[in-house]
Amino acid sequence: MPSRRSFLRQVAGGSAAVAYGAAVPACLSNEGPLEIPAPRQGEDVFSFIHRRHGGHDPRMYAQILGAANEFKEGDQAIGVAASDNRSRIHARRLLGATRLSALDANPIHTDELYRFISLDRPGLGQLLPGQPTLGTLKRFLLVADEASIKEAAPALSSDVIGCVVKLMTNDELIQVGRKVFNPLPGSQLGAKGYLGARVQPNSPTDNVDDIAWQVFDAWSYGVGDMLLGTNPVSSEAASVAAVERTLQDLLQTFGVEQHMPHCVLSHIDVQAEVERTDPGSTALWFQSIAGCDAANATFDISVAKMERHASSRSGRYGLYFETGQGADFTNGHSHGFDMVLHEARKYGFARTLSSQVSAARAASGNEPAAWVHLNDVAGFIGPEVFRTREQLVRCCLEDIVMGKLHGLCIGLDVCSTLHMDVSLEDLDWCLDQILPANPAYLMALPTKIDPMLGYLTTGYHDHVRLREKFGYRVNDAMWAFFQQLGVIESDGRPGGRFGDPLWVYLQYRRRKGDPRADDVVFAEGRRKLAEVRSRGVFIAEGHGDRHGDPPQKLREGVRRIYDDAKLGIWAELDDRFVAEAPDALVLETNSVDRTDYILHPVTGEQLSERSQSTVRSLREHRAGEVDLQIVISDGLNALAIMEPGQLTTFLTALRAALAERDRRVASEHLIVNSGRVRAGYSIGETLFAGLEGRRTILHVIGERPGTGHRTFSTYITSASGEVWGRAGEVDHNITKVVSGIANTALDPTQAAADVARLAKLD
Repeated sequence: MPSRRSFLRQVAGGSAAVAYGAAVPACLSNEGPLEIPAPRQGEDVFSFIHRRHGGHDPRMYAQILGAANEFKEGDQAIGVAASDNRSRIHARRLLGATRLSALDANPIHTDELYRFISLDRPGLGQLLPGQPTLGTLKRFLLVADEASIKEAAPALSSDVIGCVVKLMTNDELIQVGRKVFNPLPGSQLGAKGYLGARVQPNSPTDNVDDIAWQVFDAWSYGVGDMLLGTNPVSSEAASVAAVERTLQDLLQTFGVEQHMPHCVLSHIDVQAEVERTDPGSTALWFQSIAGCDAANATFDISVAKMERHASSRSGRYGLYFETGQGADFTNGHSHGFDMVLHEARKYGFARTLSSQVSAARAASGNEPAAWVHLNDVAGFIGPEVFRTREQLVRCCLEDIVMGKLHGLCIGLDVCSTLHMDVSLEDLDWCLDQILPANPAYLMALPTKIDPMLGYLTTGYHDHVRLREKFGYRVNDAMWAFFQQLGVIESDGRPGGRFGDPLWVYLQYRRRKGDPRADDVVFAEGRRKLAEVRSRGVFIAEGHGDRHGDPPQKLREGVRRIYDDAKLGIWAELDDRFVAEAPDALVLETNSVDRTDYILHPVTGEQLSERSQSTVRSLREHRAGEVDLQIVISDGLNALAIMEPGQLTTFLTALRAALAERDRRVASEHLIVNSGRVRAGYSIGETLFAGLEGRRTILHVIGERPGTGHRTFSTYITSASGEVWGRAGEVDHNITKVVSGIANTALDPTQAAADVARLAKLD
């Protein structure tokens, strides 16, 4: 007899409403957007489709749901954006008249994740009696108090939540966002009137001093109460463990480990491995999640895997998720439905996993309330998802409300890649528009530019400015700690040591029992600070005219990197580079020009027909003699590839290291103009499909133009000839990467050794 859980999975999502047909197909046609005429009085989505089509049409269903969104390029790319504003208004009228039960009876896409997030959802009760529509739900959310909304919210499906935000204006989203809060247990993090900060101390080389000094810097500004969370360059367990211990040491030395956790944002399996080999070294566990099974497979996770991890989290700190509109679509897994609904399902995934963490805690005799939160990384992908500051604001407001209605403590990374039309000044404007909705937290770095990931986000001074402007507070326990440090006065004003990371370093040394005189420790600190800065990592000191303004020199440094990044993004591999490249065979993708490549990334993922023919000829000529091919692409930073001496040093050392490992390396370097990472997979499919044994593509590609280092990365993909022969199967989930390679960051010779080691065939 099947268990209750397995039975529920089979029938999840059913209701008394009529189910009109199959889910939307994964592959949509290339037809244009649907023009939606004015609906008839009282007509809902399903009756409209039936009248227009003579029955249910999954394609039209997806288009109407997508057309109700504010315009975003990602929806347009899959053919579900409104053709014009009139069609958008009509789509919203249809959606507003649609019953919640009808929407739930007709899921836009079904897979294991959908079944998982549909389990054990309670009924609406009497808060929304009868057969409420999405219009009814919208009105309820706008007029009800927080207690009533939180009573009803667990009964709302992710698809319902994703659809109701489509009906709201920005002001209405703010109205809901500012009255619903889901604080973390035993804290004010995520509570009304509080704005936390995840310190993001990233290093281009995972240097632990770079990481520690960014934390000293954050705390000198009274910033950093949510999480110390580092994005690692290397996801090898030993490297991750070293960063985990560095962050943990800072928290323990200052005695605040019970107030905030630490985390290294490697894959969750790596974090679990670190915990097994070094028990007690990890705290909060991280994982990026997607809104469908196929996209999650790209992250090398599944529902079953995440269930296992969630069920193991019985301690104080549970799970930390990151999401973002467009991640599913850009990984080729839109399944034909819009980005808002994908994002809503991610929050449903997080909600259900959070309940499993609570169950694990209860089973261990702890209070069930789970320390689980989610960071919406809005704007990280690029202009193929959306391009403007207004779209970034809309995305953040939608996501805040969807997260809060899912019962989540949700923060934001209000960010922009350097190839979007969002400037440094635009980010300030965006923050001012978004913050009235009171997200739980924002990212925090010494400046607006991340020194490793190379994108625009929020700096320490931004937090100070926003706290002053909106009256937001820091978690009480950490605010008391900042006062004890002397960076904040007892009355809450910045103190005499505000913006002085050397002072925080001195306090760290004192807590370590260091008896040396202050001037000796300060001198040591200045030397360390100079070393950190020499590696291209900004450390903020002091402030401008106001406490929330960066000093002029810091602003100038950020502007210099910003301008250089714009050059790198739009640069192309020049004729001289191609002529001087050793044993070069030049290929091209389907991108018409650089603009097409930037705005439509998929064009850079496949070779042109002429170049495909060239690679096929190369395969025939070799007759399977090589097992490793080096590919070189401009990516988003052609200047990194052309930086004098940088690539040559790397390739020379790489070939020597591969020869020592008896790899049969192709003599030619395949140089791809306008090449994305997946262009390498396409080349591998053509070269290696059906051949015996494992074969490797090493794809050297310019990346992260905002780091100030002109870095490239190497993507390492090894698979059997059988796997290479299955079109589309090789993807990011089986690929390793060494990033941040530059003369001024990860030394090219050292990087070559790392790549050769990771390219082993066993």
